[in-house]
Amino acid sequence: MKCQYCEKPATFHITELTEPGGPSVMHLCEEHARSFLHKDQGSPAASIAGALAKQLNLGQTKAELAELDQKECPVCGISFFEFRSTGRLGCPYDYKHFEADLTPLLTNIHDSLQHVGKQPRRAAASADNQAQMIQLRREMEEAIESENYERASEIRDELKRMEEEAAGKADAAENQDSAQNDLSENDSDSGASSS
Repeated sequence: MKCQYCEKPATFHITELTEPGGPSVMHLCEEHARSFLHKDQGSPAASIAGALAKQLNLGQTKAELAELDQKECPVCGISFFEFRSTGRLGCPYDYKHFEADLTPLLTNIHDSLQHVGKQPRRAAASADNQAQMIQLRREMEEAIESENYERASEIRDELKRMEEEAAGKADAAENQDSAQNDLSENDSDSGASSS
């Protein structure tokens, strides 16, 4: 995503909730985020601006910033200034070399320092369900080993119910996907016939 005011990569995404028409979202590069925060110091959101200013290290002197910009990776040779300009690192070692400077930036952008990837919407419920079924199977085995057959049969019935429920949800999701595909095919067919 690019800065709203220039073509640099947007590294700060600021949402203001002060407007009566709803939230206002700004996507800014570091330079424009700094100027926005300086401009906003007198507003009621000054405490938020102060927190962001701290994140941006606005208290740093020009000499400190110049020194940081000159810092280079010994492996690939990219400088921190080049990274700030392009928004791209040169090699995997850069994460280690610029760690102290990247940590607040990555935390601000991604809310985390660990990449966990994406999951399909249905995957979270499915994973929880599978974990519960695994636990129930273990409990059933323990009940059989301790010769508590009544409890084992209750667990077996619960597992069967969960498996049937999961199969029903999978069928419903598959039917929904195929219905959406049919609708999109009908839309494309009707668009072609009306031309």
